[in-house]
Amino acid sequence: MVTTIAPDRLKQLLDDGEEFTLLDTRPEESYGSWHVRGAVNYPFGIHEDLDDGQLDEIEELVGDDRVVTICAKGLSSGNLATQLAEELDDREVNAVDGGMKAWSGVYDTVEIDVGESARTVQLQRRAKGCLSYVVGCAETGEAVAVDPTEDIDEVKAAAAGSDLTISAVLDTHVHADHVSGGRRLADELDVPYYLGERAAERGVEVDFEGLGRNETIEVGELSMKALYTPGHTSEMISMLVGGEAVLTADTLHVNSVGRTELEFSEDDSEAHSGSGKASGEAANGDEGARMLYESIHRTLLSEPESLTVLPGHVTVTGDGEFEVGSPGELITTTVRDARTGIDVLQLDEESFVERLADPGEEPANYEDIIEINRGVRELDPEERTELELGPNNCSA
Repeated sequence: MVTTIAPDRLKQLLDDGEEFTLLDTRPEESYGSWHVRGAVNYPFGIHEDLDDGQLDEIEELVGDDRVVTICAKGLSSGNLATQLAEELDDREVNAVDGGMKAWSGVYDTVEIDVGESARTVQLQRRAKGCLSYVVGCAETGEAVAVDPTEDIDEVKAAAAGSDLTISAVLDTHVHADHVSGGRRLADELDVPYYLGERAAERGVEVDFEGLGRNETIEVGELSMKALYTPGHTSEMISMLVGGEAVLTADTLHVNSVGRTELEFSEDDSEAHSGSGKASGEAANGDEGARMLYESIHRTLLSEPESLTVLPGHVTVTGDGEFEVGSPGELITTTVRDARTGIDVLQLDEESFVERLADPGEEPANYEDIIEINRGVRELDPEERTELELGPNNCSA
C-alpha cells in the first residue's frame, strides 16, 4: 500500500538532505518548464500499467533509494507509486498528495532585522518565488500584510508566529503572476485594504483606499511611506519602512528588475481590453521601461545606501532552485549592492529600454490573473491554482 506524503513533508525531506529519488511523472514539456529541485522526469499515465522494461529502468534510476513520486495533481504519480510499492516491497514508496498543485502552496517564513522599531517577516512561496511580508511595530504588535497571496492562512500564521496583529492589508500593484489574497484577507479581518491611488485608472473594481505619493500608513509607532515607482505597472508603489527598509515589489529585485510589457503595449487598441494593458496614449512599447528606469534611478537608488531592499519576487529556475539564495534564507539586498551589483542598472536609459524589450516568456495566464485581481472576474477556488501553476516570470 502506498503512503502519501504532504508537500510540506517533501519540503522537509529536501531540506534535511534525506536520501530519496523523486520521480516526476508529468509529460516532458511540463517537467521542463517547472519542477521540484532534484526531480527526475519519468512520464507515466494515469491508467498506464508498469511493464518489466519500465520497472528495470526505474530500478536503475532509483538504485536503493526511497522513492517519492509527483505529478500535476497526484493522479498519475499515485498510479505509478501504487505499482512500484508492489514491486519494490523492500523499500518505502510515497506519492506527494496533491502533486505540483499542492507543492505550489508550500511556504517558508523568515524573520527580518530591519531596526529596533520594526518586527518583520518575509513569506517565501517556495515553488513560485513570490515574496510577501508582514511588517509590524515592535512596540505595539500592529502590522500590515503586504502583497499577500491567496493562501491567506499562511499570512495569518506568519503574523501570529511573530506576535503580530494585522491591522491593514496592502498590495503594491495589480499582480500578474499570482492571485492576490489582499482584498479577501482585509475583508476577513475587517481592516483597511490599500493600493496605489492610480489603481483606479486601471479599472480596479474592488474597494480599496488609495495611497498617493509620500502618503503614510501609521502602524502603531512605525511609519510606512508610499513611494510612487511605476514601470512594472502604472500604479506601482514601493513602501519605505521607518527609514530602515524599502519594499520594492516588482520594481527592483535582488539581481534584476521587473518586466514592463505586461501592462504596456505598442498597440493602443489593446488598452483596457481586459488584458491589463495601460490606457491612453501612454501605452507604447517602451513607456513602461522608461518609467521603471526613472523609478529606480531617481527614487529607489536615491535612498541611503545602507537601506535594506525587500523585493516582491525571487526567480525560481526551471530546476526548482532559487536563482539567488535558498528557501528559508532571507532574500534581500541593499541600495548600495543593487546599484553596483545588478548589471542592467549599469546601463544608460536607452540601453536599459532596449534590454527590457525582450524580457522572455510571460507568466502563465497573466491576463486572466490580472482580471481577477482587478475584480472584474470571479474566481472559482479550484481555478486559482490551475491558473498559477508554473514559474512567476516577473523579472526582466
